[in-house]
Amino acid sequence: MPTNSSIFTTRSEPLAVDTQRQLFLDDHCIEGSHGLTRQLHQPEKCGPVLRPDSEAGQVALQSRSVPQWNSEKSLWEWWYWGSWACAPYGPYHSTAVSLTHYATSEDGVHWEKPELGRYEWKGSKDNNVAIDPADGHRSLYHIIRDEDESDPSKRYKALFGTHDRKPMVSPDGFTWSPVDVADMPSSDESHFFFDETTRSYVALVKRGTVWGRSVFLETSKDFVNWHNHGVVMHADQVDWDNRSHRIRQVVEDERFLSPPLVDEENYIAETYQMAAMPYEGIYIGFVGIFNPAGAIPPPHMNHTGINQVELTMSRNLRNWRRLCDRSVFIGVEPWDGEAYDTQQALLCGRPIIQDQEIWIYYNACRFRGHKELYPEKYWPYFNDLTALSLAKLPRDRFVSLEAAEEGELLTRRLLLAGSDLYVNADAESGELRAELLDAETMKPLDGHSLEACVPVTASGLHCKLTWKAETATLPRQLPTRIRFNLKNASLFSFWSE
Repeated sequence: MPTNSSIFTTRSEPLAVDTQRQLFLDDHCIEGSHGLTRQLHQPEKCGPVLRPDSEAGQVALQSRSVPQWNSEKSLWEWWYWGSWACAPYGPYHSTAVSLTHYATSEDGVHWEKPELGRYEWKGSKDNNVAIDPADGHRSLYHIIRDEDESDPSKRYKALFGTHDRKPMVSPDGFTWSPVDVADMPSSDESHFFFDETTRSYVALVKRGTVWGRSVFLETSKDFVNWHNHGVVMHADQVDWDNRSHRIRQVVEDERFLSPPLVDEENYIAETYQMAAMPYEGIYIGFVGIFNPAGAIPPPHMNHTGINQVELTMSRNLRNWRRLCDRSVFIGVEPWDGEAYDTQQALLCGRPIIQDQEIWIYYNACRFRGHKELYPEKYWPYFNDLTALSLAKLPRDRFVSLEAAEEGELLTRRLLLAGSDLYVNADAESGELRAELLDAETMKPLDGHSLEACVPVTASGLHCKLTWKAETATLPRQLPTRIRFNLKNASLFSFWSE
């Protein structure tokens, strides 16, 4: 989509560099470079952390919320949808209904499903159903725990409704009261989080446009008065051109599960949904790109295809830049009878920072389309269709600047606030050095030349740069530039402490 590139490269004043890390998702801190390429890094998939209770008749799990830390209980809490098989209903003959369930964990990996005893389901209250089944399919869509809320009755905030979203509040996540505000227009996908940087509630909702499924931005300072900023992300010609290639990749590679209908129509790719997170002064978006393969005939409708996650970034939540030639960040896996993410991977919501890792909870789905479209050998897997999975990424390591041999990066004018300079880098197969320059004369500062820099020759998330001269201290509040020299190395971020 078209963007105003000037918002990414404002250079009128020196950039203050302190403990907030400077990443290289865009050129905001870069004056120039040569011999370097940008490389997207995929997270490590850790597999499912919550699976459906198949023995009880549950066929799938999904969520559009991530685990919430409860400081009073010292536990992670997770509200998620558990799908139960049922007789066909509705205009598309849907064969499952999704109820909101509740789980807890001490570590975010191993989960327990406490018996809540709140609602009868399948003839018993011995279950973890958290919202009245009478409220319908996926009634609670998003939930966050607001630790800063002064009113305990509003500790939890949620958006209810499968189509359109109704703001509601709760003291405990189970008993809800509506907020006196109009419903927020949305179709069946959206994301919701609290932005600590602007002290705002943020909803990224799906609505239709001429580009197909598109993402609209809604924000609120008080969870009552919402402002619609319009469409902020949609697919374009590049996505449409990518669609046929990505469908061919899974159709022609026998390791993968091919969509059951591939009718060779020239469909448009669409933005299925987009989760986002504030991160080190920017926003990172995780856009789900839907690549349709074939139209499902009535009564079920919709399309077969694959959903995968790509990265995008913004500095204001409104203008977004797609990253690294739209490389796949979380993609589908080959079919082995074990993996769940064989045709669809979509984020549950905003990733969580855990120490020096970024934890990404996502929905992993084996199939897209009803059972009868697939060969009979796959039918038993429709009783265990989707799971909630976890992927982990080391801190900052979304995108690197790479030097296959030797490369150089010159920063824009900086004001270093701290007494030490750090990098997140991987130089196990080479080395990384840096020199500090007078921002105007471009001459190395005393004791901070490239030759005097002690090379970084390891991989580390928190590598301190040092120079040989014992008296070499950072020039605090003096306009400075940094020249990084990389040999067979990767640079992810830098900052000052």
